Amino acid sequence: MTHKAKPLWGGQSWPQPPFRRPEPAESRLRAELPAPHAAQSGITLMEVVIAITLLSMLSVGMLAAIRMGFDALHKTNTRLMANRRVAGAQRVLEQELGGFMPVKGICSAQSESPMTPFVFFQGQPQSMRMVSTYSLDEAWRGQPRILELQVIPGDEGRGVRLIVNEIPYTGPLSAGQACLGVGADPVTGLPMPQFRPIQASEQSFVLADKLAWCRFSYLEPAQPPGVDQWRTDWVLPRWPIGLRVDMAPLEDNPARLRPLTITTAIPISRRPEATYVDLQQ
Repeated sequence: MTHKAKPLWGGQSWPQPPFRRPEPAESRLRAELPAPHAAQSGITLMEVVIAITLLSMLSVGMLAAIRMGFDALHKTNTRLMANRRVAGAQRVLEQELGGFMPVKGICSAQSESPMTPFVFFQGQPQSMRMVSTYSLDEAWRGQPRILELQVIPGDEGRGVRLIVNEIPYTGPLSAGQACLGVGADPVTGLPMPQFRPIQASEQSFVLADKLAWCRFSYLEPAQPPGVDQWRTDWVLPRWPIGLRVDMAPLEDNPARLRPLTITTAIPISRRPEATYVDLQQ
């Protein structure tokens, strides 16, 4: 674009420079500034603290729930094992009493006295001796065992516990090893064996523990039309027709299995005064 020059003196004209619009100061300043960077996202320190606090509270809650679950599992397992022990011990005791064998023993405590045969059975309120075909080691498959059941004080003197000793039975002589002699009973006047006290040892097995009390009873047959009677002390030279073990827990917890009274019938028709021989060849 050209501009016409106005004539000056003498008719001459000077050329004019091309027109340029002045740039504003703001435009020049913007041009001099560097290009703005892209916007970046971020979190503040307060947001980090809140997030860590919430995560900690969630972890504590999960840990508490897991701990409660393990405690409940432990308590349930402990209660289940206690109930299993009670049920197992009662089953063993029932089978031992159910395997009762009517045998005779030979008392040879005094070497100068003749060997005296006697009905092998001891029945007292806290002690019982007998021969059974069932044992803890071999169950029903092994040889008969002499069972010595005894009620002894519990741990730390709290309550009582029922233990049993098992001794292999090999014949009348083995049954007579616990005999101290045969004498007349002061009440009935009948000849009755005197036994050694039953001792607890490392081989003793605890059938029931933490009991308030435990006692034995024996069923005495009566002549018709009489009624059979239970007695706590057996002083007759024959075998009872029934055995009973009464037990009560030291702490009666309704959530746990209680030891029950065990009653076993002994259908014995053998006569102690008769001699039995095998007539089969």
